Amino acid sequence: AQRAAYVDDERFNFTILAKNVGKRKAQIAAITQSSGDLILNVDSDTTIAPDVVSKLAHKMRDPAVGAAMGQMKASNQADTWLTRLIDMEYWLACNEERAAQARFGAVMCCCGPCAMYRRSAMLSLLDQYETQLYRGKPSDFGEDRHLTILMLSAGFRTEYVPSAIAATVVPDTMGVYLRQQLRWARSTFRDTLLALPLMPGLDRYLTLDVIGQNGGLLLLALSVLTGIGQFALTATVPWWTILMIGSMTLVRCSVAAYRARQLRFLGFALHTLVNIFLLIPLKAYALC
Repeated sequence: AQRAAYVDDERFNFTILAKNVGKRKAQIAAITQSSGDLILNVDSDTTIAPDVVSKLAHKMRDPAVGAAMGQMKASNQADTWLTRLIDMEYWLACNEERAAQARFGAVMCCCGPCAMYRRSAMLSLLDQYETQLYRGKPSDFGEDRHLTILMLSAGFRTEYVPSAIAATVVPDTMGVYLRQQLRWARSTFRDTLLALPLMPGLDRYLTLDVIGQNGGLLLLALSVLTGIGQFALTATVPWWTILMIGSMTLVRCSVAAYRARQLRFLGFALHTLVNIFLLIPLKAYALC
């Protein structure tokens, strides 16, 4: 449909592949045929604001920057309780996690729906990008995180531009959401290990960030297991565990509501239940 709409526009060139070869090989096919200084990757289910290109390109004027991402939002936010929850999850991931990482020069994952790359840097990394293996087979997941790690390993900075808004379609059913989270968890575990040799050369905050994101999840899992064990062995409710997790959730959601100036973030407390009963077991499975 997009090709039919723009095929006569001289500003656009379309590359039609013989079959679906996956996102990674499709990207490589486009990049090798391009000629501009900058490459913008936009997923097919993503709509970008009119000023996204100019804002990301402005950040890329610094030759030390190899990649920059915009702020992700859910275009179907209002559809279900889950899409509302994911939209808040995206806001937190962008405006807390990515924003903090960018402050120290290394966004650890430039999100695939809308990210700009320096073409000269990408060309030097394409062989590594294309030949990445997972369990002896060509990798077919985690493209955005792996490409970001390659950029950092090549000595470039990666940045976040909060005013460059991109709206993407997010899962509206729990089954689709969990399958997405399984792919992301596998990618996170795999590429975090690949990124460990980079950490000494990055700001010390990034090391703290990696430890916190992985250690915090482990501590939460241990707390939950301890609470379940107490209930199973003593038939008493683990109120201390429940109150501690509940109070931390309340603090986190209140800070988010204050920073976003939106009371809806108090409802993000529901994500703690999703995290404990669905995402932690799924991430343990992904790690295995």
